[in-house]
Amino acid sequence: MKNKLQFDFTVDKTAKTVFINKAFAAELSVVWDAFTQQEILDKWWAPKPWASKTKYMNFEVGGKRFYAMVSPEGQEHWSIQEFTSISSKTNFKMLNSFADKDENPELPGSQWEYHFSEQNGITTVKITIYNESLARLEKMIEMGFQGGFTMTLNYLEALLTTVS
Repeated sequence: MKNKLQFDFTVDKTAKTVFINKAFAAELSVVWDAFTQQEILDKWWAPKPWASKTKYMNFEVGGKRFYAMVSPEGQEHWSIQEFTSISSKTNFKMLNSFADKDENPELPGSQWEYHFSEQNGITTVKITIYNESLARLEKMIEMGFQGGFTMTLNYLEALLTTVS
């Protein structure tokens, strides 16, 4: 018997913001680790058949994750995430920018904010993605962000059932 867990994905072009709420049938510490540990992120942070490849990650304020989405043919799309605020197992914020393989960011970027909460063994992650420009938000949408990110969150949900 599987309960339908909350999942909302809203794009507000006027506010240049994406709002995502996703519930997982897992303890908060397990979900937190899935969003903050490189080796777990690389298992789910890409829509199949693409893969996530992290070159390095330092999860601390001022630290960065430099990673690529890699196609089955080996094509790489790089991004930089810079962590700007961390409150352990509660929330974190980061700046996200597309980049080239040499770590040169493509600006403007977006500001991501994650909030984690748990009730009765269900952990909810609320993600707010503010884009500095409407053009960047539209580029994300054009690239299939909603479908791709929905897919990756579903992979995470499946992954969590194997570790919870």
